Amino acid sequence: MPLYRDEAIVLRTHKLGEADRIITLLTRHRGRVRAVAKGVRRTTSRFGSRLEPFTHVDLQLAEGRNLDTVTQAETLTLFHAGLGLDYDRYTAGTVMLETAERLVSEEKEPALQQFLLLVGGLRVLANGERTPSQVLDSYLLRSLAVAGYAPSFHHCARCGLEGEHRWFNHSMGGVLCATCRVPGSANPAPETLRLMGALLAGDWPSVEVSEPRHLKEASGLVAAYLAWHLERSLRSLAYVER
Repeated sequence: MPLYRDEAIVLRTHKLGEADRIITLLTRHRGRVRAVAKGVRRTTSRFGSRLEPFTHVDLQLAEGRNLDTVTQAETLTLFHAGLGLDYDRYTAGTVMLETAERLVSEEKEPALQQFLLLVGGLRVLANGERTPSQVLDSYLLRSLAVAGYAPSFHHCARCGLEGEHRWFNHSMGGVLCATCRVPGSANPAPETLRLMGALLAGDWPSVEVSEPRHLKEASGLVAAYLAWHLERSLRSLAYVER
């Protein structure tokens, strides 16, 4: 079987047989890959904890007809070491992994931007540099933008009129002017919409001075926007403290 090497983040694992696991990976060059790690559940496995979720690894894999097979694994970063002892960081990280898997839906389709965004987000989350909920909301907006679902915060999503508009509708793709407003649109505070724009742009000085009520309102809008484009809510998002 032909071999190849790639860098990856372990997104998810589940049991296969008595000793094996199927590992879902987001790789640098090949996008989402599912591979078998043989014997990994045995105490004598040479892979050990290198193929657990949140692990950043360098892998050698053998191509298979349905699933590839992991033949070598070298740890690059153990992100779960900085997440496992903090509930807020761990649950936020779990949402990031599930989001990446859902947005990169086609197997072995290159998704370099999503990979780099996930690695960067997990690194900031694990280092404790910023508030977990803010890192998560920024990651969700950016990952949606990379996938082609960037919300509009400065122009009406329907007619393109520039300005600070009052209405936000996730099904329409962002803010709406008074003329284009549709039933069911939210009416968030202007500060909340500016905050969401800052989260998307990575303007952390603006994010850090935002009031808690605007942060909470922004989190709700981000979650609704994500659920709309994924066509259902993420299971892991229910465990995040908002």
